[in-house]
Amino acid sequence: MRPVYLVSGGVSKFAKARKDATFQVLVQEAFDYALRDLGLEFREGIDLIDGSVASYFSDHFARQLMAGIMIQDFLGLCAKPSHRVEGGGATGGICFQEAWKAVASGYMDICAAYGFETMSRVLTWKGNEFIALASDTNFDFPVGGFYSGYYAMMVTRHMKEFGTTVEQMAGVSVKNHRNAVLNPYAQHAGLVDLGNGEKVEAKNLNVADVRRSAMVAWPLTRLDICTMSDGAAVCLLASEKGLEKLLAKGCKIDSLVRVSGVGRGTDAMRMADRPHLDYDSFMRDCALESEVGIIDAQRYRRLWTKGFRYPGVHSFRAGRQAAKQAYEMAGVRYPVSDLSFIELHDAYTSSEIQTYEDLGLCRYGEGGKFVESGAPFLAQVDYGDIENHFTSLLPRKGILPVNPSGGLIACGHPVGATGLMQAVFALWQLQKNIGRHFGNEILQVPKARRGAIHSHAGTGTYVTVTILEREEK
Repeated sequence: MRPVYLVSGGVSKFAKARKDATFQVLVQEAFDYALRDLGLEFREGIDLIDGSVASYFSDHFARQLMAGIMIQDFLGLCAKPSHRVEGGGATGGICFQEAWKAVASGYMDICAAYGFETMSRVLTWKGNEFIALASDTNFDFPVGGFYSGYYAMMVTRHMKEFGTTVEQMAGVSVKNHRNAVLNPYAQHAGLVDLGNGEKVEAKNLNVADVRRSAMVAWPLTRLDICTMSDGAAVCLLASEKGLEKLLAKGCKIDSLVRVSGVGRGTDAMRMADRPHLDYDSFMRDCALESEVGIIDAQRYRRLWTKGFRYPGVHSFRAGRQAAKQAYEMAGVRYPVSDLSFIELHDAYTSSEIQTYEDLGLCRYGEGGKFVESGAPFLAQVDYGDIENHFTSLLPRKGILPVNPSGGLIACGHPVGATGLMQAVFALWQLQKNIGRHFGNEILQVPKARRGAIHSHAGTGTYVTVTILEREEK
């Protein structure tokens, strides 16, 4: 496999509804942004790009089959090779890795990965039905299955098993909303609708606001859940030969960001069909390098003696497998110290907490405590009175920022664009260009050197983890 670099990216403004633009125009916004950032004229970019990968979750939202080829044509990329990928909420992450694969394999030197979703074209209840169709339509969907219900069930089990609290979940929402205030592309950077007739400024959001927002599926409130969105994102990936072509055209690449690790995991659609691993199987097949020491092994053994089973309905085995593969490829041994930040798929505050554990940021069962430690918060951002809710008073604030962009909960979740959006924001962090793109440097992670992006589908059916690394000159 050849080295692959993420050389540029662009995003559109994410919004509840972009009535001013078709899906083609949204992708064009992000595509033009990526070309401008390289200093390329449109025609030069089209000539250099060898092909593309298209990403969108549902034909239903756009009310258009074969939307990918319509974008390919709109961007002027016909008759170059392209294909469309789909994998639920992980669609954007899969798209990024397919573009990486096209370049790493030698098939292309420069590949465009573009994704979008226009979810406002249908009523919210209909959109939720479309999303619910990404469950087992023979068993779950006919009896009223919908994703907020699934995640509510999962987190109640997490609460029972490990003592996770609603305040810890609300802390994630406050963190992500307050981060997004400084992100001009985020959907929820201003007024946040609590769904009960109240609206509050995101910059003032607190734990009490999250808990009194409209209840969706106990214990998940409106502000524990990401929202549907219209938006697009584009990434440009290149080989070393592709870099030479770009530099020959006078492109300005501030710093090289290499794709150093990729991983994917899968699991059964129905949680009831997933195996329950015993302790020995978990340690053999699922434990990370950082978890095989005597202390961690002993703590895990105590969990199993209390009746713990993995993954149960409280953990995402696919996420662990994706992380394990990506870490091994990138040489990540201790994620909390080896990574500078993570852009994580926080469709729910509860799933962000669950995913801390899958990614090895803390032991299984300690995701809630990880929030209280302050590690996933940005040291330089004011989170209001949140410390009053956590007795530990955030002693490790900023150790490993998670979702410095605001994540899905605050940026929005236009499904096909989301994983690519994460990659773009990660690129800007690693290039140390947040100030230029956001208009302020407050969200810039200090000394950002290596970051992870994480995409997640369904109840953990497809999960991708990709490691991006800044190459020092």
